[in-house]
Amino acid sequence: MEHRQETSPLANTNSALNPSREDFAALLEQSFMDSNMQEGSVIKGTIVGIENDLAIIDVGLKTEGRVPLKEFGAPGKPAALIVGDTVEVYLERIENSMGEAMLSREKAKREESWIRLEVAFEKQERVDGQIFGRVKGGFTVDLDGAVAFLPGSQVDIRPVRDVTPLMNIPQPFQILKMDKRRGNIVVSRRAVLEETRAEQRQELVENLKEGQVLEGVVKNITDYGAFVDLGGVDGLLHVTDIAWRRVNHPTEVLSIGQTVKVQVIKVNHETQRISLGMKQLEADPWEGVEAKYPLNARFKGRVTNITDYGAFVELEPGVEGLVHVSEMSWTKKNVHPGKIVSTSQEVEVMVLEVDPVKRRISLGLKHCMDNPWTTFAERFPPGTIVEGEIKNITEFGLFIGLDADVDGMVHMSDLDWNRSGEEAMTDYQKGQVVKAQVLDVDTEKERISLGIKQLGGDPMESLGDSIRKGAVVTCTVTGVTENGIEVTVGEDNMPAFIRRAELARDRADQRPERFAVGDKVDARVTQFDRAARKIQLSIKALEIAEEKEAVAQYGSSDSGASLGDILGAALNKANTEDK
Repeated sequence: MEHRQETSPLANTNSALNPSREDFAALLEQSFMDSNMQEGSVIKGTIVGIENDLAIIDVGLKTEGRVPLKEFGAPGKPAALIVGDTVEVYLERIENSMGEAMLSREKAKREESWIRLEVAFEKQERVDGQIFGRVKGGFTVDLDGAVAFLPGSQVDIRPVRDVTPLMNIPQPFQILKMDKRRGNIVVSRRAVLEETRAEQRQELVENLKEGQVLEGVVKNITDYGAFVDLGGVDGLLHVTDIAWRRVNHPTEVLSIGQTVKVQVIKVNHETQRISLGMKQLEADPWEGVEAKYPLNARFKGRVTNITDYGAFVELEPGVEGLVHVSEMSWTKKNVHPGKIVSTSQEVEVMVLEVDPVKRRISLGLKHCMDNPWTTFAERFPPGTIVEGEIKNITEFGLFIGLDADVDGMVHMSDLDWNRSGEEAMTDYQKGQVVKAQVLDVDTEKERISLGIKQLGGDPMESLGDSIRKGAVVTCTVTGVTENGIEVTVGEDNMPAFIRRAELARDRADQRPERFAVGDKVDARVTQFDRAARKIQLSIKALEIAEEKEAVAQYGSSDSGASLGDILGAALNKANTEDK
């Protein structure tokens, strides 16, 4: 017979009223599962009280948590909460040491925002936010609970010195980077502006036409021009198109923020580049410039710019001419124009050439001054004796400084009648004061030819007609060399040279050492070129001529007398005549 043990209803009631430890743990776990409470998630709670700056929130299971009120308010604004409001909070821990739930409203908003921001980031959509703080390298932006970083370079298209007007104002941003694991979000305001600006720019550029006159605001100034905002699109106003006159820097005429009227010169729809001009709205001063500035006419102008090759002179606003360095001074040739004129100096110039097509005017400064070469030619005609200091010595002559800052040149061939130029130049030094004779003045080539040897007269001229080919002259030996002897002829000691082969008829007597300096010798002129200043002498020719004359006078071919007899007779006759 089977024995069956039955549990009484009283026993079951006692078990339900007095659960064991295991039963309580199971019931608690079941309760958590039913309430869907899980640490690290966003849950709903009810505000049951507000104490000072804390909100007491009931999240169920008789569990409460405290959250600072400032977490519920927008940046810079207080929270508007009352008891009974339902709010979403982030459950960090179910219970802490004080038996309270660890709750956070900021983390709840951040979780919600991250989900929404990730979708916007994937779709490359703009998000709204507010700049509320400054950090190193940029600013912090509140994206409806999520804090993002805005680099300083991404605030605006151009650098912004003061960001205060942009803070705590709702505005769109573009998400550049997201990293949820690190909690980093990088946004850009500049990308939004550039996109908006590109759309506006495209529309504006399409409507622009060349020749159109617009008003704009100067946004930026550089060395080469200014950028003018035409209402969403910038155009370049080049420095050369600001005014007809020379503008060295745009700041001379323009300032940032200034409203200006400009004309569209050129529009490139592909690159969206716009070229603007201001001077095009004024009359062109180059029109009729040939009639206003005829050739060789003199005008006064102001030096506006100085370069290595000359100086620019403004004749009127917008009309400039160039004084080339070669047209600045009659005498100062190799000097910088800045040593002759200075900027802003008023000068008198002469019009040398006008080219209205190339918009060029050539001017001369020296032409309004006396030409020192013409003045010198009038004061010192050829043959005049002048005096000056040796300014320079070159391999071909001397340069002598004369009146009116002009220089004259003494060629080496005009230093001495009897010596070579190289030898004569050794007698002169730089700074030495010398006299010279004016030989020629060429005013066009600006050259003055001088001569020093002309001061003493030409010894060739002093010889007169006594020197001719075949004449016999008496010479004075001035030097003895291996190849012959050096002699002088006439009262002015015209130099000549008798070669060794011309020293005697007999070869044995053709010895230079037979002669001594100071000896007087007779010789026959074998060649005389007055233009080339050459005299050739020969003792040998003289002896042969005398021999022929003696034969002709004292003997004949059939007399039977010897040459010695004939010469002896001629010699005796000569001695008798001398007595």
